[in-house]
Amino acid sequence: MSLTIASILAESAVRHADRTAVVLGDLKLTYAQLWGHAKQYAQVLRDHGVGPGDKVALLLPNTPHFPLAYFGTLALGAVAVPVHALLKAEEIQYVLEDSGAKVLVCAAPLMGEGAKGAELASVPILGVMDSPGGSDSDASVPRIDNKAFEVQPIDAIVPREPEDTAVILYTSGTTGQPKGAEITHLNVMMNVVASSTTSFDIGPDDVVLGCLPLFHTFGQTCCMNTAFYVGASVVLLPRFDGAQALELLEKEKCTIFMGVPTMYIGLIEAAKTSDLRPKLKSAMSGGAALPVPVLEKFHEVFGTQVLEGYGLTETSPVATFNQVGFEPRPGTVGKQIWGVEVEVARAEVDERIELLPTGELGEIVVRGHNVFKGYLNKPEATAAAIVDGWFRTGDLGTK
Repeated sequence: MSLTIASILAESAVRHADRTAVVLGDLKLTYAQLWGHAKQYAQVLRDHGVGPGDKVALLLPNTPHFPLAYFGTLALGAVAVPVHALLKAEEIQYVLEDSGAKVLVCAAPLMGEGAKGAELASVPILGVMDSPGGSDSDASVPRIDNKAFEVQPIDAIVPREPEDTAVILYTSGTTGQPKGAEITHLNVMMNVVASSTTSFDIGPDDVVLGCLPLFHTFGQTCCMNTAFYVGASVVLLPRFDGAQALELLEKEKCTIFMGVPTMYIGLIEAAKTSDLRPKLKSAMSGGAALPVPVLEKFHEVFGTQVLEGYGLTETSPVATFNQVGFEPRPGTVGKQIWGVEVEVARAEVDERIELLPTGELGEIVVRGHNVFKGYLNKPEATAAAIVDGWFRTGDLGTK
């Protein structure tokens, strides 16, 4: 049985070929174009020795290069390892070594730390984008974006099993080194399907503002993958700025906004000195608790209700959401998504899960198709996190 999240883009390239997939400034790429280029990226990666199961690290901003490298990697049956764009060289070195990355795809603006990290880890680099200021500072780095135009696209996606690792996302735990969470093809696919069919109100006519970093699970799965699955357009904003986001929402006629609480605060602030009031169909918040006054103010200013959800990197990411079809309750993170169980357990009991009755405060535990495979090379950490089939979130909550 084969399943790959590369088919998210491959299918939409057939079903929504001429619809706009991504927008960055004046650049617009259709689904057919995006998938065609991604298959060319795949061929360049293949020429550099990347094959099924190999890890490809991605140090890229919110530009079309991200989905191109991401889906190019997945199309080969390889594993995407997105790297946080603010990491320093030694931290990048750690991710590259821990994941066993075969190559790093790095954007010119991030090359300062990226090249140092890759050198420390002895990992080859493929560059994208021109250096800021137009000068090509390091002509010795081969450019995957330029080479892609010179090659034939791969002819077929490499099949994967549902339980194969698709993406490794590094979580900055409170203690010690970051841990690489192994997310499977099934994890991502089910999260995307559940989000698009029963949680979010999203379809092919929607335009989503993509200002969440794509290297993060929220931006990657909820924004990019879910939008691509239904054939919606993603308007990319490489660096969030309230005023700029407000202008883009209006200019590109965005219907959906996804953000973390600080972004909502940024939009409310920007609205104080601007008359722009984009007509949003829905707004989704996650990543941290959204203060109810911010939620109310956003509704007052923009006329759109903010829907909150909850999840973690290890839950691929969505575990609960204020879903379509249920009356949203402000100040809550909604109901468990389709096919997932979310309960509250006794936090002080480590070796087993003891569920608590409704209304009691305890540790939130999650079970279902969204729970990750485990932490890469860390069996002890995995065993501590997944107990009796439940993932222990480390977060406190009540039902």
